[in-house]
Amino acid sequence: MLIIPVKDGENIDRALKRFKRKFDRTKTMKQLRDRKHFTKPSIEKRAQLQKAQYVQNLRTEEEQG
Repeated sequence: MLIIPVKDGENIDRALKRFKRKFDRTKTMKQLRDRKHFTKPSIEKRAQLQKAQYVQNLRTEEEQG
């Protein structure tokens, strides 16, 4: 549970902005979306490998030119 202390005289918009920022950093929505459906471990591993290959390719292209 997130607790955002609101200081005396603080604008509610500012407190709401702090709440949203803190909420995003906890990655709660990402966890909820991931739990909506089951992904086989082999598919997760394949996706990680593909992402690593993509990033590696970008880095080598950047080095070359």
